[in-house]
Amino acid sequence: MWGSQPSIKINVYDGRRFAAIRVASGGCGSRMRLALQALVLSALLALLPCGSLAGAHATGPGADNAPPVDPGPCLAAIAASADARIVADCGSLIDNDKAARADRIKALAARGAALARQGESDRAIADYDALLRLDPARADIFNARGELYWKKGERPRAVADFSAALKLNPNHPAARDNYRRLALELERQGAMMALAGKPSFNCAAARRPVEKAICASPALADLDRAIDAANARRLRAASGGGAMRELERQQAQFVATRNAAFGKAGYDLERAMRARLDELQSVPLQ
Repeated sequence: MWGSQPSIKINVYDGRRFAAIRVASGGCGSRMRLALQALVLSALLALLPCGSLAGAHATGPGADNAPPVDPGPCLAAIAASADARIVADCGSLIDNDKAARADRIKALAARGAALARQGESDRAIADYDALLRLDPARADIFNARGELYWKKGERPRAVADFSAALKLNPNHPAARDNYRRLALELERQGAMMALAGKPSFNCAAARRPVEKAICASPALADLDRAIDAANARRLRAASGGGAMRELERQQAQFVATRNAAFGKAGYDLERAMRARLDELQSVPLQ
């Protein structure tokens, strides 16, 4: 058929079989070359099944014929308050950008709460982060995320979330209570940091060697302050004047022994102070 005219052999694979097509490489003029190119294209299209063309079109840019996610299993798990099912069944709904926004928000809130109850704070926070990107007006979610930050010890982030919740809803009861309690905790922490390394007495007025030694050691200073605080609690809890006088006598005896024994061979000031603190803390308050 082709005679001695130069030709090119093209192997075409349609997914099931190979077909060979020969195309003349020259000598026929421009019209003949165009006709042959059209013939080759027609042959290729004829060999490809229709399903292949449809598939190629479906995978083109911007085309996505994937069926929508059924929210039913996730919503049923939420209605049943089944944490394990919520975590297992809501993932596909949360990860589908084409799912209804309201369904994704509901799924994120439920899975975040379920993960928090399971002790997976970081994953719960991630769900709350995603939810707040979808709906930044959820005071309850700011409060829930703040509680998780508080448990993790990230107090500045917790305060910021409680504050954001109160800005959205000044009457949110949980956020108000959390903000108040955390503010008190931070205040106490600040006071403790201010007192750290300082004894119960004024070091500027210290005259005894033992007092100067306590002032020079942050650890001994903290022990002294702890002893003073424990003794004060016992005095406040004393049932009567006689009990109070006995407690005062015991503390005065400890201080006198400490002052007299300090610097002598075999006397360990830190051990004696720890023993006194253990004694004060071991006896139940009346």
